[in-house]
Amino acid sequence: MKNLTLIILLALSFFTSCKEEKKQTQTEEAPKAEMEISDTIKWSERMALSEIKRFPDPTLLDFRKKPNWSYTNGLVLQAMSRVYDQTNNEKIYDYIYEYADRMINEDGSINSYKLSNYNLDMIKSGDAIYYVYNQKQEPRFRKAMDTLHKQLEGMPTTSEGGYWHKKRYPNQMWLDGVYMAEPFHAKYTKAFMEGDEVQKMYDKIVLQFDLIEKHSRDPETGLYYHGWDESKEQKWANKTTGLSQHFWSRGMGWYGMALVDVLDYLPENHEGRSRIIKYLNQYAEAIVNYQDESGTWYQVLNLPEREGNYLEATGTSMFTYTLAKGVNKGYLPEVYMENAKKGFQGILDEFISVEDNGVVNLNKCCGVAGLGGDPYRDGSFEYYIGEIIRSNDPKGTGPFIMAALELDK
Repeated sequence: MKNLTLIILLALSFFTSCKEEKKQTQTEEAPKAEMEISDTIKWSERMALSEIKRFPDPTLLDFRKKPNWSYTNGLVLQAMSRVYDQTNNEKIYDYIYEYADRMINEDGSINSYKLSNYNLDMIKSGDAIYYVYNQKQEPRFRKAMDTLHKQLEGMPTTSEGGYWHKKRYPNQMWLDGVYMAEPFHAKYTKAFMEGDEVQKMYDKIVLQFDLIEKHSRDPETGLYYHGWDESKEQKWANKTTGLSQHFWSRGMGWYGMALVDVLDYLPENHEGRSRIIKYLNQYAEAIVNYQDESGTWYQVLNLPEREGNYLEATGTSMFTYTLAKGVNKGYLPEVYMENAKKGFQGILDEFISVEDNGVVNLNKCCGVAGLGGDPYRDGSFEYYIGEIIRSNDPKGTGPFIMAALELDK
């Protein structure tokens, strides 16, 4: 009888153990189910969550091996902040905050950042810090923004006051740099500056756009050359105009986003505001002339028939965002919303793929492009089409998120 009782007790113990093991296994697997991204939520949130899945560490955005203060982090995190404002998905806010928390020390110093490099790209992540500071008034975040403002105050400039793109790129203004610096500088000026300095700073911000219009815009096509060298010494620069050779899609995309974003913070009564809206309208008129029937745009905008050119995702996402926001804000005529909608559908048709777990991929992104440097980038057609093409470049995923938000997709 004792033996029978012992056997029954052992059997019950084994059965209970199996149930507990199965329950534990189910608990462990539950997060995997939660990691799946539903196709019932909007594209903006789907892409934001996909970026978090791809890069669980926000300091390693852009396929990095170690934490880095970079414009790509700021671009994607700014896009995510707008998703959080709509969804209140705490996972997204925590991701943004983690970047700020880990990259900025208690004394306000910024890890991996060096002010003396005077690199406009380094300003862009200030947008994410500004957002977090407005949520949690931590003094270190304000100190970090003060440092970025100090960099802009000390930036080397062209003879007319245009910021060099980087200290190591003397006398050069690139389209990229206006987006990297001016939206942040406008919001910093509005939030933190006082007295006569406010007007002076807004004037300096508008001047950057005035100089791009003066030097980089092609009056025939309305398109903008990627770079301008005041000294005309660079091998990529035309010896008469100082301009680079081609109209690069993402270069123009950066500039368009700068136009619509800086207007969020430039006062209604500033005399430069109407000029920037005029520039935006000229810009929109130009880019829709080069929109492909698919709704997307080519890597080198005006040479669709040239062998090797391709429909490119980052520039297309930026153009779509610029047009949609321009209309939503009342800066552009309503007709351009059709171009924006066509652009977004083109992105879905040409560039988007979705994995079984719901992760969204943005394909056919130009990985990088610049001018000069080492190895030397000559700005030729062959150069622009020869740079790496990859999926999920943050210079595409960030603008895709923002475009989706503007179109309520």
